Amino acid sequence: MRNGQESLTIERVPNDDLPETFHVTNDEQLRAVSNLTRHRIMAVLRFEPATITQIAQRVGLAKGSSSYHVRLLERAGLVKVVRTRKVRGVTERYYAMAARSIVLPDPGPGQPDVLLRNAVADLEASPADGERHVRMAHLRLTDEQFSELGARLDALADEYRELSDPSLPDASLTFALFRPAPPRQVEGDAK
Repeated sequence: MRNGQESLTIERVPNDDLPETFHVTNDEQLRAVSNLTRHRIMAVLRFEPATITQIAQRVGLAKGSSSYHVRLLERAGLVKVVRTRKVRGVTERYYAMAARSIVLPDPGPGQPDVLLRNAVADLEASPADGERHVRMAHLRLTDEQFSELGARLDALADEYRELSDPSLPDASLTFALFRPAPPRQVEGDAK
């Protein structure tokens, strides 16, 4: 309530059945998460519900653009209305993620990795004078070590996600553990 001047009625939509993961399985969902603006909207909604106006302010969009992108995310099943409230006769909808995490399909050969592409765009847009930890390491691992490291990275990300406090500043963690494509043989190279 602002200065006691708004009539306020809140209707909560049950959120107890929030699934742990949402698996992106169709083209509409993939198109929805592939867009950088929608990726940033989902980042706003990862910890707490927000209205179209709040989303627009946090992402730096016009309300109409924010509404358009949220509708596409909602249609794809990635976000949902979790609460409504009446303010001066108008119903405000609070949106939240439809699941705690989203699992994207592996990109096909030659296709860009949507998650990494959006992470790089976010990194490039972050303040240059802010603290960053960006590193690339080339490793040689057995299959067992590779699997173990992947499990440890997943567990570490989950541990810190549980510690996340919506009142604190955002921090993004993106990692990719993969085996690169083998080097192509050039004609005339010794085998």
